[in-house]
Amino acid sequence: MNLLDILARTTTSFVVLLILTRLLGKKQLSQLTYFNYTTGITIGSIAAIMAMDRSRPLSDGLTSLVFWSLLTLLVGWISLKSAKLRILFDGEPTIVIKKGEILEKSLSKLQLSMDDLSMLLRNQKIFSINEIDYAILEPNGVLSVLKKVNHQTASKQDVHTVISKPKYIPSEIIVDGKIIMKNLNELNLTPEWLNNQLTQTGIKQEDIFYAEIQSDGSLFIDKNESNN
Repeated sequence: MNLLDILARTTTSFVVLLILTRLLGKKQLSQLTYFNYTTGITIGSIAAIMAMDRSRPLSDGLTSLVFWSLLTLLVGWISLKSAKLRILFDGEPTIVIKKGEILEKSLSKLQLSMDDLSMLLRNQKIFSINEIDYAILEPNGVLSVLKKVNHQTASKQDVHTVISKPKYIPSEIIVDGKIIMKNLNELNLTPEWLNNQLTQTGIKQEDIFYAEIQSDGSLFIDKNESNN
């Protein structure tokens, strides 16, 4: 009887966990933020306790598991609707190398040592910081790197092209119709400049889902689906 009870609880936990993980969506391990990671561990722990702890009713474990998953879904939905809360839950990218210079304050804020930074760079097959123009630590812990022009791999098109230094680091400047002032300030640009650029394209700010400045100063714009 004890064995059958354990098998029943384990099977129930497995099925419920399988359903809930499907509902929570798909992300590769490398794409998980710390919040996603800890949430996944907690859900797995609740399922394990529900399967093995016979002193607690199975219904208590199911309730806890489902409610925790609903909270996770709610946080995910809120994050999609609010940029400020998305930063609160998931964090935001942090520039650690800017124009070839290491930003020590950023490293200190992230509790990242130079050894840690060097390791992340080696993972990108970069062994000299001198090769880097910009490096950005993403919320999932991955380091994104933009090399200096003279260290970038040349394409066939580049062989007969004069190399010019990029004017800007490609950055998002509008998301969900809202200007990302932090990025504009980093680029030494103003809302007036952006409005002039949008006027030239004939696209209104509120109609834009995502806009990104390119290295040459041009804009990549993706309009809201409802306005396509």
